Amino acid sequence: MAAWLGDLYWTYQNVVVALGVNGLLALSMYVVLAAGQLSLGQAAFMGLGAYSSALMTLTLGWPFWIVLPASCVAPVAFALAVGGPTLRLSGVYLAIATIGLGEVLRAVYLNVDALGGALGLSGIPEQASPGVIFAVLAAALAVLWLVGRSGTGRAMEALREDATAAQAMGIDVGRVRLAVLVASAVLAGLAGALSAHATDFIGPNDFGFEPAVTILSFALLGGIGSPFGPVLGAWVLTLLPEVFRGFADLRLVLDGLVIVLAVLFLPRGLLAWRMPRKAA
Repeated sequence: MAAWLGDLYWTYQNVVVALGVNGLLALSMYVVLAAGQLSLGQAAFMGLGAYSSALMTLTLGWPFWIVLPASCVAPVAFALAVGGPTLRLSGVYLAIATIGLGEVLRAVYLNVDALGGALGLSGIPEQASPGVIFAVLAAALAVLWLVGRSGTGRAMEALREDATAAQAMGIDVGRVRLAVLVASAVLAGLAGALSAHATDFIGPNDFGFEPAVTILSFALLGGIGSPFGPVLGAWVLTLLPEVFRGFADLRLVLDGLVIVLAVLFLPRGLLAWRMPRKAA
């Protein structure tokens, strides 16, 4: 009985952690889609946050409350470095470029011994409790809600609708695009650090092509009318494998089927409600 209860608690803990982390990843996708950018670099940003936070803890011995904000430095630096050339692209070209950058980083993780190579890094202190993860998620939701109702939010919406018209209205398109990419890097980096310190292990394959597409699926399923939509989509796709645990081999098929049905019958996502805007 004790062993059964232990397994049940372990499963519950992992699911709750996944809900919080995936919610943050969904928000990292939301901010770029809300500005009309199809960037798929969120898994790469997550990996940078996860590896940098793990190394700061394992090699430098820094406490978790310093490591957590510091884990955003590497993703933000990477976003600033690649933002100039990649954000000149749009649509599928931007998606391909950002996926390619993510695969480059995954190759680095696989081949650098200091990063654990193909075996990854283990023994990371489990200091990110579900309460901490959901507190970060709630704070991110609150910030994005306020941003969405501000002038920045209106600029992002104008950019999503028509970049040329937005530029003609005086919006600095390049600056807004870079800002949302940096915001996406911060959110994904935090998700990576929290995941690393909740599960005590990270590996290169956690941040490859498949996770990048899954993160996009969160936003497409939930809808991008408000930041709550992608989080809802993330929670649905996180819980589905648990509900259909007996069909584990069909997980990707089930996820794909849900997304196709949502696109066909709910093109604006599960949460079609749009965020209200303040009067100018």
